[in-house]
Amino acid sequence: MKLTNIALGLFTATAIFIAGCTANQTVSEESLGLRKTNLYTEDTTVSDKTVYSNKMAGESKLIARAFENAPPMVPHSVDGMLPITINNNACTGCHVPGVAEAMNATPIPKTHFTNFRPDTSLAKDGRIVKNGKIITNTSDLKTSSKSLDQLSGARFNCSQCHAPQSMETIAPANEFQSEFRTEGLNSKSNLIDNINEGVK
Repeated sequence: MKLTNIALGLFTATAIFIAGCTANQTVSEESLGLRKTNLYTEDTTVSDKTVYSNKMAGESKLIARAFENAPPMVPHSVDGMLPITINNNACTGCHVPGVAEAMNATPIPKTHFTNFRPDTSLAKDGRIVKNGKIITNTSDLKTSSKSLDQLSGARFNCSQCHAPQSMETIAPANEFQSEFRTEGLNSKSNLIDNINEGVK
């Protein structure tokens, strides 16, 4: 049975290869990718101008997430909000939980109010101490987490992950269809609940 399957597979692959060789079809380099201009010069290649939304916060429409727990895109103008510093963060004025619901804004998720950095040090004998316990297997990837009362110092720079969407007009159409495991995940995060998913 196994030998028959291998023989059938080889026969199919050979037939496909022969059919491809006899087709004599020429494909231009320009048709292979998204770019339709000369691949060997930039003289005739002009990209679309980057234009961000000029709608103010609260006036814009949410952009659905590209995948589960993806950092959401910023759908509104960020004029006057940058640069973001640890002591001056205009985003928290609308997006901090409790305020976000009243502002019809996406609330900052629980992961941003969590410290995922384990307290790690070396003992005098050179062994690794993680969260007060000596560990021998450094490949233990289970996430350490500690809830915080304020935004984590590792999460204050919103624009590190969240970017505005440029309103392109000549870019190729995006036919990607996102899928989510449960309803509503295209507009909210559940990462805090499954951050150790798949980790032993």
